[in-house]
Amino acid sequence: MKTLTTLSAALLSAVIASPVMAAVTAEESCGYQADVVAAIQQARLDRVKERKVSETLAASEPTWPENFNATIPLIAPWIYEQKMKVIRNEDLGAVWKERCLDQIQ
Repeated sequence: MKTLTTLSAALLSAVIASPVMAAVTAEESCGYQADVVAAIQQARLDRVKERKVSETLAASEPTWPENFNATIPLIAPWIYEQKMKVIRNEDLGAVWKERCLDQIQ
């Protein structure tokens, strides 16, 4: 899971540095990132192809700020490389949020 921690830290830094994110706290950013992870996980469960996941999620009118759509191609490979047993049985969004919050504390 070291890859997850490194990826989470990099995404948190990149997203928070965005001028659009000035009003979003680090905790809110972690929540939005977790929402993206959960949506990608659900897309994988729904058998959406990895190459189509960005457009599929963008078309679903997600609840996170639009600039978080840029994280989808960065997070998707991590989720798509997980075994389906993990995808079916673990809440990757919760894991992501926990690791993300650990990075800011």
